[in-house]
Amino acid sequence: MSASPSSDSPVSILATAVVPWTDRLEFDEPVFRRQVHTIAKNLTRHIYVFGTAGEGYAVSEKQFDQITRAFWSSAQECGVTPMVGLISLSLPTIIDRIERCRALGFRLFQLSLPSWGALNDREVDAFFAETCGRFPDCQFHHYNLLRTKRLLTSVEYRRLAAAHPNFIAVKNSTADPAILADLLTLTPRLRFFITEKGYAIARRTHDVGLLISLASVHPARAKAFVAGNDSQRDADVADFNAMVAVLKELAADRFHIDGAYDKMLFRVSDPTFPLRLLPPYASATEADFARFLAALPAGWRPGATSGS
Repeated sequence: MSASPSSDSPVSILATAVVPWTDRLEFDEPVFRRQVHTIAKNLTRHIYVFGTAGEGYAVSEKQFDQITRAFWSSAQECGVTPMVGLISLSLPTIIDRIERCRALGFRLFQLSLPSWGALNDREVDAFFAETCGRFPDCQFHHYNLLRTKRLLTSVEYRRLAAAHPNFIAVKNSTADPAILADLLTLTPRLRFFITEKGYAIARRTHDVGLLISLASVHPARAKAFVAGNDSQRDADVADFNAMVAVLKELAADRFHIDGAYDKMLFRVSDPTFPLRLLPPYASATEADFARFLAALPAGWRPGATSGS
């Protein structure tokens, strides 16, 4: 199963499944599997694990295998197209993880550049050759984010896309119109998945996918955001800005890892979902979540209709 930019029905929403931990910091498989089913039923059947929100940087190899096995099984149960994120400073570790996931059945992966030092052009090419090039029966997305110390532009993507037919998509969180305009020169060869604010800009001119984040608090409203027109999306962006302001206020000098935010976002749909992250990273608290929930714009609160 895979998502292709040449598909008659390109993926419109791409969502993350975050990892729940028990109070003993063990993987809570029943809660995780319930989450995959919830996202598949209410939002999208295109789901990935171990992006920056999924603590893919933090797990042991034993935890990685335990979680990917649970994800594969859950995906088969609810018809999900599953993607596994690969985050490591070690390219051999990334290769090993792809091989183990392939043995389970995965064929769709998300790459993040190794972040110990910013890769130069030669190193970027080598990284893609040892992932996309090594596994031609798989398809790959690249997550273009500053945590890796190197943001790729259309120049690099044009070269990489020409070299690797199975490099199919890019995830990006920018809302900078100039950066978006540059990246979108690669459509439709590469499909771009962009978070809400950038998505609203890009959709004015291009068919792009939503890398869902803030909008996930209300799946029906999220789908209306994608299906709506430009003016409706611009109105929703004001609500997203309000959510970001609250999250920044809550996080100030206390937590900063993506998963802390994304676990609060999913918890709006599942009030029992745990907020804790693997140490040493700080988590949001119960009080933080209560304040975030109370501050949600009216139309994005649980129970609000998609037209409100």
